[in-house]
Amino acid sequence: MVGSAIWRELDARGYRNLIGKSRKELDLLDQGAVARFMEIERPNYVFLAAAKVGGIQANNSQPAPFLFENLQLQNNIIHSAHKAGVKKLLFLGSSCIYPRLAPQPLKEEYLLSGPLEPTNEWYAIAKIAGVKMCQAYRKQYGADFISAMPTNLYGPNDNFDLNNSHVLPALIRKFHEAKAEGRSEVLCWGTGSPRREFLYVDDLARACLFLMENYSEENFINIGTGVDVTIRELSEIVKSVIGFKGNIAWDTSKPDGTPRKLLDVTRLSALGWKPQVELEAGIRLAYDAFLKTNPKP
Repeated sequence: MVGSAIWRELDARGYRNLIGKSRKELDLLDQGAVARFMEIERPNYVFLAAAKVGGIQANNSQPAPFLFENLQLQNNIIHSAHKAGVKKLLFLGSSCIYPRLAPQPLKEEYLLSGPLEPTNEWYAIAKIAGVKMCQAYRKQYGADFISAMPTNLYGPNDNFDLNNSHVLPALIRKFHEAKAEGRSEVLCWGTGSPRREFLYVDDLARACLFLMENYSEENFINIGTGVDVTIRELSEIVKSVIGFKGNIAWDTSKPDGTPRKLLDVTRLSALGWKPQVELEAGIRLAYDAFLKTNPKP
């Protein structure tokens, strides 16, 4: 989802010397393959958007691959980029790197100030290591490697699998299928009380290019909207966009995850960047993208 959005934005701006490989063409877990790719292609700029990602259920049930695979692929790319003389690299982390009960909104300096959310700590630890890798290569070798922490993302090419997707694409699929099947109720996880912030993926892509052109610091920087909603409110928006007429029920036996995750975007805003896509409009765009590969109700 993120890589394709960055590619679209680069292409729209007229960049033509783009280098990309599919997963079948390049296994990022293969250190030798990544090293050879970097040595042959010699890219000037690298957007490191690849990651093994998923929602609460996926993180809880697959702690080993979420830790190992994310550490492996980002270490391979960061080290090989340095060896190949890449001019600049942008590493994308996740807002889950922050402590579970950190003050809100989340400022960059809150990193490592408290315990992580248990339901996604394996992914978070890997992403924290990626930030530290970029800082280490900057400190020791002078590499212009920067890191950014996006908030929750959604949009075209998202993962809509109910078993391992994030909350917003999962809701889109649930309400779509409920409408298609004529059901009277949709069951959602948790209490609906946690608050989350959502950023349309094309806005993230624009932010990534902005940072590549305008940011060069050791400390990572947040990317978000600065606005959050409850999961209950989000569900009502998705219900309205899809046109589901039934009720919403809540399975309180399922985990809520972190109570709130709202990024402080003061530093990014001060540089002059703002998101363009409002939440409801973005959900409509995401649903349109979903319908291209799924039957309409």
